Amino acid sequence: MGDKANAHPGAAGRAAAADHPTSVRNVVLVGHSGSGKTTLVEALALTAGALNRAGRVEDGATVSDYDEIEHRQQRSVQLSLVPVEWNGIKVNLLDTPGYADFVGELRAGLRAADAALFVVSASDGVDGSTRMVWEECAAVGMPRAIVVTHLESARADFGEMTRICAEAFGADDPDAVLPLYLPLHGPAGPDGHAPVTGLIGLLSQTLFDYSSGARTESQPGADQLPLIEEARNRLIEGIIAESEDETLMDRYVGGEPIDVKTLVDDLERAVARGIFFPVLAAAPAAAGARQGLGTVELLELVTGGFPTPLERQAPRVTTVDGRPRELKLCDPGGPLVAEVVKTASDPYVGRVSLVRVFSGTLRPDETVHVSGHGLADRGHEDHDVDERVGALSAPFGKQQRVLSHCIAGDLASVAKLNRAETGDTLSAKDDPLLMEPWQMPDPLLPLAIQAHSKADEDKLSQGLSRLVAEDPTMRLEQNQSTHQVVLWCLGEAHADVALERLRTRYGVQVDLVPHKVSLRETFADRSAGRGRHVKQSGGHGQYAICEIEVEPLPNGSGIEFVDKVVGGAVPRQFIPSVEKGVRAQAGKGVAAGYPLVDVRVTLLDGKAHSVDSSDAAFQTAGALALREAASDTRIHLLEPVAEVTVLVGDDYVGAVMSDLSGRRGRVLGTEQTSGGRTLVRAEVPEIEIGRYAVDLRSLSHGTARFDRAYARHEPMPPQVAERVREQAGDG
Repeated sequence: MGDKANAHPGAAGRAAAADHPTSVRNVVLVGHSGSGKTTLVEALALTAGALNRAGRVEDGATVSDYDEIEHRQQRSVQLSLVPVEWNGIKVNLLDTPGYADFVGELRAGLRAADAALFVVSASDGVDGSTRMVWEECAAVGMPRAIVVTHLESARADFGEMTRICAEAFGADDPDAVLPLYLPLHGPAGPDGHAPVTGLIGLLSQTLFDYSSGARTESQPGADQLPLIEEARNRLIEGIIAESEDETLMDRYVGGEPIDVKTLVDDLERAVARGIFFPVLAAAPAAAGARQGLGTVELLELVTGGFPTPLERQAPRVTTVDGRPRELKLCDPGGPLVAEVVKTASDPYVGRVSLVRVFSGTLRPDETVHVSGHGLADRGHEDHDVDERVGALSAPFGKQQRVLSHCIAGDLASVAKLNRAETGDTLSAKDDPLLMEPWQMPDPLLPLAIQAHSKADEDKLSQGLSRLVAEDPTMRLEQNQSTHQVVLWCLGEAHADVALERLRTRYGVQVDLVPHKVSLRETFADRSAGRGRHVKQSGGHGQYAICEIEVEPLPNGSGIEFVDKVVGGAVPRQFIPSVEKGVRAQAGKGVAAGYPLVDVRVTLLDGKAHSVDSSDAAFQTAGALALREAASDTRIHLLEPVAEVTVLVGDDYVGAVMSDLSGRRGRVLGTEQTSGGRTLVRAEVPEIEIGRYAVDLRSLSHGTARFDRAYARHEPMPPQVAERVREQAGDG
């Protein structure tokens, strides 16, 4: 690591194809929007030699090429891969979006990575969504480190930020979240702010000075040692507490000095095992400087302390028909198992897939089997096809460095996989396999759309299918009840990006329309009706009379038709005609135009004519009888009710429960969970929670999440039902 005695960077630059999993580190950067993730990636690329301030990088790319990545990330919609090399190790840096709307891109980054860097702004602190991602990583034991950025801010306080991180991330063991370095401050300016010019390594007691634009080492003065003694002792005790050497603590307590190499080795093992979480500091290089503050130390931590792909258990693998398949850990010579973690469209090369290889070796121009995950409920088709792999490359801004292969543990961009989508598995065509998918967040914000013009209508279906192929967090619904096309998104920003992509990438202009929920109607009381359809205008006439009785049934019963005709008043061949007419009218509704449900319709009597009666006449009579029965009783409008569960911080429980009540919700109960949060269970009419994904985020400052599931239809309150009827009449 950067705090090793006499540590110096070795060979560096843009990374080529790795030849063994031990020479790969896959690292995802996590943090809220504005925390400095993309700036940090650029600083690391600069320090590693992949980017040159003079404007040139390897293979002829320029600084502006990388700026395109930064621009996209500032819009917070993309997962980006930036591979660099340090000390002979290929480091795949996965830069994730910071907005909650694009958590799908974040989850993809977590899937592809073996360790995480949590980027925290010294001026903004730790937000609730970052804490939740930390818990996700903790649940699977992913190694983590924390990087404090924006130290140049006048409000920055590294010591206070470290305390906040220990409180936010070290709930179980605050001594597992400790700094490896302390900032070294230069002279204070006229405003009293003393800029950070370097770092003090706590273990090696070495000063790393970046003020000259290049990293230099020196020993601290006698007056500086007392300033770091307390932090150094606490760090040593924290490392020893997590050491696998049980005698180390006894030796330390007994006064025996522990050499720095032993401490560094134990630190690296504790970080790789995901039980110790070091805090570092980093800042981009000043104008003309070669290295950003703390970037060498961070690259040393990643290459020395983060695990290799060999130390990660691959997700569960089965054959395509579901039989378990055991694989050797990250074996380049094993059967091919790779996963598409991101899908994008390039205007010049078409579809580009970012792939993580978990087993075997992926090579260009070979034929692979593509297995889908069954996301049909989100508008994705199942995949079970063979495809030819195009070129493999390592991306860097606009540049793509061609790769000869991609071994187990590494990542690469793959061109021209026209059928593969995000989450799909690539395997050998003669040995098709399927990986267990990662958890996709459920899109809960509905966007009802329609084509802007006839020309757009012709392209809409293809554009939407391509859109959801790229982003499995979207769900495409063709609602049969409301006859609307609904695109379900994670939030407003997610929806805006989807519409923009439809317009600019696929040439489809759409209009937003109000989203409808599936309302229904039912009878409040028993009622009777008579349908008389008699017409005689010369020639063959129409004659059908039927009498019915309608009574309400329990929720979920549908339409039940009963024949109680006696004496042949309605000939047997026309009884199905009456039922067909009743059911057709029920589908159209009897009050506000919504389907009628949960009633029993009993045919009691009727009349027929030997010549003029027909199937069509009795269908019409059945419909008329149902409408007459409805006119003589109260008709309830039924609305769908959702079971809603909200996981929210204890500070916002009261506000959430009050808000749910204001939406005509019934709070069923609460349950305390870990991390100072509460699970609120409620039943809420769906018509009241169309924008709840947006409103809850605002209400809880982004710290809450919710799930919803259809529960049942139940009667609307009269005043609400009246408004709906008026709107239906106006329509």
